[in-house]
Amino acid sequence: MPFHRWAPTPPMGWNSWDCFATTVTEQQVKANADYMAEHLKQYGWQYIVVDIQWYEPNATGFQYRRNAQLVMDQWGRLLPAPNRFPSAAGGAGFKPLADYVHSKGLRFGIHLMRGIPRQAVRQGTPIKDTPYHAQDIADTNDVCPWNPDMYGVDMSRPGSQEYYNSVFDLIASWDVDFVKVDDISRPYHRHQREIEAIRKAIDRTGRPIVLSLSPGETALTAAEHVKRHANMWRISDDFWDNWPAVWQQFARLRNWNPHRGPGYWPDADMLPFGVLEMGRRRTRFTPEEHYTVMTLWCIARSPLMFGGDMTKMDDFTLSILTNKEVIAVNQESTNNRPLFERGRLIAWVADVPASNDKYLALFNANDPDDGLDPNQALYSSGIIRGRPDRLVDITADISGAKRLLLVVTTAGDGLDNDHANWIEPYLEGPAGRLRLIDLTPVRATAGWGRVGINKNASGQDLTSEGRQVEFGIGTHAPSIIEFDLPAGYTTFRAKAALDRASRGRGSVQFRVFSERATRPIVKAIPISVHLTDLDIQGPAAVRDLWAGKDLGTYLHVFAAEIPFHGAGLYRIRPIGP
Repeated sequence: MPFHRWAPTPPMGWNSWDCFATTVTEQQVKANADYMAEHLKQYGWQYIVVDIQWYEPNATGFQYRRNAQLVMDQWGRLLPAPNRFPSAAGGAGFKPLADYVHSKGLRFGIHLMRGIPRQAVRQGTPIKDTPYHAQDIADTNDVCPWNPDMYGVDMSRPGSQEYYNSVFDLIASWDVDFVKVDDISRPYHRHQREIEAIRKAIDRTGRPIVLSLSPGETALTAAEHVKRHANMWRISDDFWDNWPAVWQQFARLRNWNPHRGPGYWPDADMLPFGVLEMGRRRTRFTPEEHYTVMTLWCIARSPLMFGGDMTKMDDFTLSILTNKEVIAVNQESTNNRPLFERGRLIAWVADVPASNDKYLALFNANDPDDGLDPNQALYSSGIIRGRPDRLVDITADISGAKRLLLVVTTAGDGLDNDHANWIEPYLEGPAGRLRLIDLTPVRATAGWGRVGINKNASGQDLTSEGRQVEFGIGTHAPSIIEFDLPAGYTTFRAKAALDRASRGRGSVQFRVFSERATRPIVKAIPISVHLTDLDIQGPAAVRDLWAGKDLGTYLHVFAAEIPFHGAGLYRIRPIGP
């Protein structure tokens, strides 16, 4: 396909969604473009993409205002809101901002919702260069389930292709290089005709606009069609900074691996690193999880779109984004493929172009060791899965204990909605009865979201069987909540259950420990690879790409200690004939 030439390698850039949601302004876009030009462009980063609702003057965050007044031209085409993008005033559109980005040696992209604005239908705006109007082509029964701005376009109606043509004529006149079309890749087959219309509209402009489709999960049954119509497409819903989301991407990237090639790239979504959510917080990923995400995206050759505010970049995140040897894996490697999955120990391999060398990625996707001996548990439930609110009674003898540790583990079965609640937890003994929430935990960790007092990990009120509970603690596996125990208490009691947020797709185990169960923490697991599995018959020299360090020569087997939730990335060079 000719348009495949426009993205011969996975696109690398920045998207405004993770850090600014719907609120990004021209000043913020320029500031991030300035940063990319100075610090990242030399490493291959080149796209600056303005995400959703640039046409909404009063957008406020990650939610969408119903019936908001959108900025639109007389043909029903969306325009940048001048109060947020002052250079767009007077009909200039995004052309001045695109010119600014181009002046930095970068490329400019925008987000576009599938369909035609509902506002255009209400106003009966004409479709440019046709006798038809917005209401003639809109399918008012085809609406986005999460955004209120658009109706789908019925491609069987006269004027429908001409509408999309007019939209992309306008976008091309702004010198846009990249368009992310949203609410289109899921459900893919229902939107297939609109995808075809967008492809035609882009091609007729004559401008090389890279086309990205969102959100996922794109259906695997659409693989051949999407390769013929888009440069990249999402393989998941929005990817955020939590380990369950990372774990799901392993299977998705493995499944999509046969359907990747120059100009058409399965997209694992943005990198939610650095400062996110309008400056309110930093990423929740640990350093090891940063390495895992970047290694997986690179060895599987996903597009790389940074999601954080670049103007607030820290040294560690910058080091992740500017490792030339790692980026080369994403941009240059070939024949990328999974090598093995031994439980949650995973390896991928790829070829180094014009060389007999191999790239090897090793992943330890096991949850971190909690340093607790399960045989010393004061209480251990069976695996609890399925229906939320199914209560389990917990009683544990804590006589003589100095610390209480409440642990929720995943069941290791791939289910990831592991929202769990400790309901009405309390201590009792000679000192009386004490609610556990009246103590301050010395440690409280959750695998997603945050530990909540009288709230679940999502921040919602704790409920049981549809009723708000009197008191409790909400979390998400894997989780450890630790308390120093006051004197005078001999028994711990609680009820435990999956939270309603698990939606029937969680599986966890509840355990109660005292300090007597602690043992040395295992920090890493060795992963070994036979060199013959890499088609290397003799000795080989190994280089650690993340460390930028030569590790020496290995014969027959290479092994590395990989931290939990961590990864290693290596170049293996055969020695000798």
